[in-house]
Amino acid sequence: MDANNKDYGDLVGAVDQGTSSTRFLVFSSKTQELIASHQKELQQFFPKEGWVEEDPKEILASAYECIEKTVEKLKEMNIDPSNIKAIGITNQRETTIVWDKTSGEPLHPAIVWLDMRTASTVDNLINKTEKKDKDGLKDLCGLPLSTYFSAVKVRWLIDNVAAVKTAVTEDRCLFGNVDTWLLWNFTGGLKGGKHITDCTNASRTMLMNIRTIQWDDQLCNFFNIPKSILPEIRSSSEVYGNLHTGALQGIPISGILGDQQAALVGQSCFKEGMAKNTYGTGCFLLYNTGTDAIISKHGLLTTVGYKLGKDAPVTYALEGSIAISGAAVRWLRDNLGMIKDASEIETLAKSVENTGGVYFVPAFSGLFAPYWQNDARGIICGLSQFSNKAHIARAVLEAVCFQTREILDAMNQDSGIRLTKLQVDGGMTANNLLMQIQADLLNIPVIRPAMLETTALGAAVAAGNAVGVWNIKEEKPKGAISEFTPSVTEQDRMSRYSKWKLAVQKSMHWEGHGIDGLAQG
Repeated sequence: MDANNKDYGDLVGAVDQGTSSTRFLVFSSKTQELIASHQKELQQFFPKEGWVEEDPKEILASAYECIEKTVEKLKEMNIDPSNIKAIGITNQRETTIVWDKTSGEPLHPAIVWLDMRTASTVDNLINKTEKKDKDGLKDLCGLPLSTYFSAVKVRWLIDNVAAVKTAVTEDRCLFGNVDTWLLWNFTGGLKGGKHITDCTNASRTMLMNIRTIQWDDQLCNFFNIPKSILPEIRSSSEVYGNLHTGALQGIPISGILGDQQAALVGQSCFKEGMAKNTYGTGCFLLYNTGTDAIISKHGLLTTVGYKLGKDAPVTYALEGSIAISGAAVRWLRDNLGMIKDASEIETLAKSVENTGGVYFVPAFSGLFAPYWQNDARGIICGLSQFSNKAHIARAVLEAVCFQTREILDAMNQDSGIRLTKLQVDGGMTANNLLMQIQADLLNIPVIRPAMLETTALGAAVAAGNAVGVWNIKEEKPKGAISEFTPSVTEQDRMSRYSKWKLAVQKSMHWEGHGIDGLAQG
């Protein structure tokens, strides 16, 4: 190992397959340092309003390309790729892929987690519950009936796509979230590929019993989804199989975590009461509740946080999910042309002292936690002749922070323990203004680690742990952190928050209602 003769110890790789890009990253098991990585942006398709799709074959090809390019970079650094002892996978969750096990071909484009096409399917399913309640299955799976989760997307595919229905009938259909699709292909595909998921991803389908960690007969029957199409549920840290092809052929794949759970592990939130918030396409706050699956009374999700080994206990988390955060910045760039690059939003937003009374509710895909309102739509309100694009840009950043505040309030109520600091990660946290606004609106310090790649790091930790090269109990060097402390008055904070709440109410019941419906709403 060269790279200036530095001893990195054993290396662990992580495939980080996100909503907007795929990456492969290699970490030192000794120091947690990121050694090399490669990233490739993914194309998204919007065939109809509210529909969001990706190409499963492009997702797979991008993962292979990122592995190969990263290996090339290691060789240029005179680092031997054979030092990579294991590979982990972390993935965009709930994004649903169905494929033909006899041909290996996808039966339909991947339906992305924030896709809205299943709204009428959700309405039909809610009507099927005993009390016609979106929380009717929550005690079993920890989740409300929503367009968000995989089972609803699978139900839509069977009902609306003839090729899927036929493949299910003929026992040719396999289903998986992105982790399962990647693993099946990585481990051989048609030549003995492993049809496996981990319990964090399975907990996002609505088909897994949150307490038994098994596919649940009652849930499968409710959705009328045959168990034969479902992958085997395993822990988040064990050897599932070996990479079948490419520069790292033969290396064990030994960690799988949904992206938000991976960030929980990457942030070392191993103690009950610890929480992290990831700012990516969406925004996701996870709070470790230990071995208790707490069913939320305030609009949060009960999810598996991690299970780091076959015989390890299941650790649960409460989660607040926000559909649109970084995606709103992308919207400003791509749809409105207000900025040329996402990084420009901080400079534009800083050019004004406040939003000038402008509020932006980014309910492009309805509202997720704590409201779960599919019929909400995005609004900008409080505009005057004084308003300009800088005020709108700042309102976009504030919207991310207001949504996080609402989730934290719900978590405090559910857990009974008030959070004293918030650990953050994800691409948007490079924005110092966003972090300061977040501290101001929460009235607690916001802690940003030096290592922002906590999602990929979590997958590497799980993979390395499974093959004995990463000791999760051993404290690793953390590097410098940045701390943002509140700097506004309580009166200012509460005044802005109450106006935000008013704006959210205005965004609700927008879709599917005429003038009369809006007047009543």
